Amino acid sequence: MLDHIAIQVNDIAASAAFYDAVLAPLGGERKKQFGANISFGVTGHPLWLVPAEDPVPSREVHIAFTAADRATVDAFHVAAEAVGAKVLHAPRLWPDYHDSYYGAFVRDPDGNNVEAVCHRP
Repeated sequence: MLDHIAIQVNDIAASAAFYDAVLAPLGGERKKQFGANISFGVTGHPLWLVPAEDPVPSREVHIAFTAADRATVDAFHVAAEAVGAKVLHAPRLWPDYHDSYYGAFVRDPDGNNVEAVCHRP
């Protein structure tokens, strides 16, 4: 159902570098630049970073990216730590969600909650 999402960022270069690093283990990469806007994806352009134009702080966004397996979630976590991301939750099972839910959660440069999740056992 979801085709794409755009999130406003305060520093487009810093945010693009963060997403370059954390999406690489998931197979994601920069796909397109349209003016100052930058898209990321495996195919298509599902995630867009756009410069924030409103000085009012925005609310936190939660973005969860699909990982093929648990090792990929772990690699996402390592990549996030390597670029200095604040770790909210290290990779682990989340049985409250379901028995095979394995995820890691970090903050992007704008304070958004970014997750990699594998639903496979």
